[in-house]
Amino acid sequence: MDEGSELGFGSGMTCWRRLRDWNDAGVWQRLHESLLAELHAAGALDWSKALIDGSHVRAMKGGPKPDRARSAVLEQARSTI
Repeated sequence: MDEGSELGFGSGMTCWRRLRDWNDAGVWQRLHESLLAELHAAGALDWSKALIDGSHVRAMKGGPKPDRARSAVLEQARSTI
């Protein structure tokens, strides 16, 4: 018997399938939106400390392109002596 079965939540594969199914059904997105709405209604959100990154918001045109590629090679700093 595996640890998951002993604790009452099934095998690792069962947990993975449930997570996949809930994700596909939009459960996590709805839960997140519901929590944000509840916190907003209670005045418990401080949006001045919010941030987003590319894993949550897609850059529709790929974002700005750098002027030139940066080198991954470290350069020795010039001496100031």
